[in-house]
Order: sequence, then C-alpha cells, then structure tokens
Amino acid sequence: MALHFYCETYRRIFKANRATVKVKKYNIEERHGPICKKLFNRKRKPFNALKQRLQGTDIPTVKKTPQSKSPPVRKSNWRQQHEDFINTIRSAKQCTLAIKEGRPLPPPPPPSLNPDYIQCPYCMRRFNEAAAKRHINFCKDQSSRRVFNPAQTAAKLTSRAQGKAQMGPKKEPTVTSAVGALLQNRAQVATNEVPTNS
Repeated sequence: MALHFYCETYRRIFKANRATVKVKKYNIEERHGPICKKLFNRKRKPFNALKQRLQGTDIPTVKKTPQSKSPPVRKSNWRQQHEDFINTIRSAKQCTLAIKEGRPLPPPPPPSLNPDYIQCPYCMRRFNEAAAKRHINFCKDQSSRRVFNPAQTAAKLTSRAQGKAQMGPKKEPTVTSAVGALLQNRAQVATNEVPTNS
C-alpha cells in the first residue's frame, strides 16, 4: 500500500511505500517541507548552455551587445485607412452599376497618400522611411547626371494616377541577320509568283 504526501508549496502529491518510511525512520512531509520552501524561495540563475559548451575549449565567449531601444511606435492611422477602403468600395459599386446600365464609367477616386511615407524631392515619389533613405541618395545621383524637370515628373505621376498609360513613339523591332535573310527570300518568292485568274 502506498502513502500519499501533499506538498503545499507547489501543490504536488508524492507516493512512498511504507517500507521506505519505516527503514529511514523519518517523516517524509517533515523532511520535504523545508527543502521545498528553500528551493522555491530562491531565484534560479538562468542556465547558459553556450557557456557550458565552450567550457574547457580555447574559444572565447562572445558577449552580447545590449539591444538598442525599440523605435517609437507610430500612431495608427486606421481611421483614414478605413475611410479610404469605404471610398474604394463605393467607387467599385458605382463602376459596376455603370457597366450594367451601359453608362460611361465614373472617374476613379483620388489616390490616398500615406502620411508615414516620405516624398522624394527629386522625383516626387513617396517611400517608407527605410526605402526613402536609399532612394533619395540614388535619385540625387541620377538627377545630377541628367537634366531633371520636376514639372515633367509631376505630369507623369498624375497620368499614372489617372490610369493613363504613357505612350512614347513606337520602336521599330530589331531584325537579326537570319530573320532578315528569311524576309528577303519571302519577298523574292512573292514577286516571282504571278497570280493566275481562272
């Protein structure tokens, strides 16, 4: 038959048979109680596996650099995002209704500007903070190499926002020597053949 002992410190039940209690001549509860309280009141030092693994080797331990403070949390602009989302849904419903009724499509909603984005002074595009640092340096170098017209860039951006594609002069396709020879042969065959009327 097993004896059950309940520990008040960390609420656990121990089993011990009568033979071990009689042989050792002490009460398990009296013995366990002070030891358990002593262990649970003492704060344990966290175990460092790296330190133990490197113990006895010539590898020096690497001290961790303290982490810098986390960047300040930006204020959420969920209300503006919600309004933009609602406006987008409304304009999509208007477009669907116009298509069903056969009317011309309404103009698209104005693009929403993210207040967290930084505008490039050279090309007027907007980027998040990390991308803006990289892009502004790149754009500064590019603008110093070529003549930069901010009005032209602004016009391109407005045309993109309105969904109009910028159409430049159409480029003639390049013809390789093999394709050029094939085209010449076809032209000669076409001039040699005379259509007959039957």
